[in-house]
Amino acid sequence: MSDREAYERESLLPESSGDSKYLYPHSAYSRPRFNLNHLLTAFVAGTLACFVTQYAICGPACFTYHREQVAAASPVAALANPAAGSTERHHFPPVSPTNAFPSLFPTNVGYAGGTPTGAEAAVIATAPSYPFHTDAPVLLAPKPANSSFNILRKWGNLSPWYSVPRGTFGLDSGPEIPETCRVTGLHLLHRHGARYPTAYATYGGPSKLAGRLNPVASQWTASGDLEFLNDWTYKLGEEVLTPFGRQQLYDLGIATRMKYGFLLKNFTESNTIPVFRTESQDRMLASAMNFAIGFFGYPFEGQYQQSITIEAAGFNNTLAPYKTCPNAGVTEISDRGKPYVSEWAGIYLKNALQRLQAQMNGYEFSIEDVYIMQQLCAYETVALGYSKFCELFTEDEWDGFDYSLDLYFWYNSAFGYALGRSLGVGYVQELVARLTHTPIPTHNFSTNATLDDNPITFPLGQSLYVDATHEVVVLQVLTALNLSTLAAQGPLPADHIPEGQTFKASELAPFATNVHFQLLECTSVPDPQIRVVVNDGPVPLTGIEGCPTQKDGMCPVDTFVKAQKKIIGETDWAYDCHGDWTIPEGWETTTGDTPK
Repeated sequence: MSDREAYERESLLPESSGDSKYLYPHSAYSRPRFNLNHLLTAFVAGTLACFVTQYAICGPACFTYHREQVAAASPVAALANPAAGSTERHHFPPVSPTNAFPSLFPTNVGYAGGTPTGAEAAVIATAPSYPFHTDAPVLLAPKPANSSFNILRKWGNLSPWYSVPRGTFGLDSGPEIPETCRVTGLHLLHRHGARYPTAYATYGGPSKLAGRLNPVASQWTASGDLEFLNDWTYKLGEEVLTPFGRQQLYDLGIATRMKYGFLLKNFTESNTIPVFRTESQDRMLASAMNFAIGFFGYPFEGQYQQSITIEAAGFNNTLAPYKTCPNAGVTEISDRGKPYVSEWAGIYLKNALQRLQAQMNGYEFSIEDVYIMQQLCAYETVALGYSKFCELFTEDEWDGFDYSLDLYFWYNSAFGYALGRSLGVGYVQELVARLTHTPIPTHNFSTNATLDDNPITFPLGQSLYVDATHEVVVLQVLTALNLSTLAAQGPLPADHIPEGQTFKASELAPFATNVHFQLLECTSVPDPQIRVVVNDGPVPLTGIEGCPTQKDGMCPVDTFVKAQKKIIGETDWAYDCHGDWTIPEGWETTTGDTPK
């Protein structure tokens, strides 16, 4: 060991008595040459010199205390007593950090050591049981009196995804591969992870409560369960993923690799790499990247190719089909759910309004304000980890909130929405092309001919496809497929929760929802099979023409494809999206079709 190495090693150890032979001259470990009196005298003299110099420059004003200046200079001081309901932002990262020198911090310095890989995981094919996704350990929700009640599953599309219980969609079957079968391919359609609120909300909207409370903050006082409002600030961003949302997609990527990693063998044998798709919105692209890091690991370059379609007006995109459908922007058509939600909120939140108003002096709550508090519970929990708003409501009121979002998405996106089928059928076209290994014959929906006609950007014949989209598109695809068992209780009423309800947004379209189109080969049946598994719950395919009643939800691929081609042929994009039509009084749909 050299003298320098020995010195560095000893400097990290506790002090020991005696002189060390490794103390270097004039270092921090040298023997001091000044005693305490010397140091005190130098400190006092320096302080006096500084005071005299500062006074000579600016006079007494230098030593006048200004509260405003201190608050302006100190963000912590400024936030010590914020106005209730004010918006709080922590802008990170800084725009131009003074210590950022990327060249001094390379991401790869070599010396990686051994890097041999092992066999791919195949949990879905080889494990004796299935790894269900049941909880969100980084989120903290209030403990209910009823041990079976889980508030995280009562937030509709704002719930974190979880493995739904066996039989949720009507089949006594789990996501495990049926006996005598093996997986030959997977088409995975998933939603982005948990996000901050969107800029637009037809009813409610978390920022609205802060916008109402803050301007009159000096006029009201909250007490009891609402006392926290006196110091509450609005801390939510807008549109982009929360930290928990990033984790959701990272975890989903890992889980998919563990279950279906063996499908990558097909790519090695064909000397190709997968093409996954997402679109250009920040939360969509971030979700796809986090999924890729989970699925492929870091770095993922060279292991797959990420297709990024543009979500903007004028760009055909099956992952955002509403951007090329003008009628999707007509309020009468696309906001049908608002009056249903408003009516239902007035019923199930009536007692909550009275209870909370009794604890607020100087401000009168509306039903919408109370509804926003439930939204804030969900959004603050998935963004900040915990929310006091969650403690304000009963279990029945959370059931009511969950159902309000079922109403919203039934009438605004899915089976009760006049454009539900047309907006979802473009993706169905792509699914059929992939299943049949044939290009799309006619681009008369939301498909993008430039991308879909190119075998590099839209490959056929691969064993694994992953597409990221929004919850509304997932619901529109399920509608276009005609999974009618999910619509069995529709149209949904606005005055009560129907028994045996099968359409639930928290089960079909939560944050990071995932739909598995599993391709199977079985020794018990002669033809290749397909089945649809939503959040680990198999869905009956009996609504699809020709598909049999089968205990695991399987249907022959040829039968499935034939039925989907018929649906595609019967859907009129030109009329549905560009036609001049209105919704008649009292009209309803349970198939996502326009009034004809």
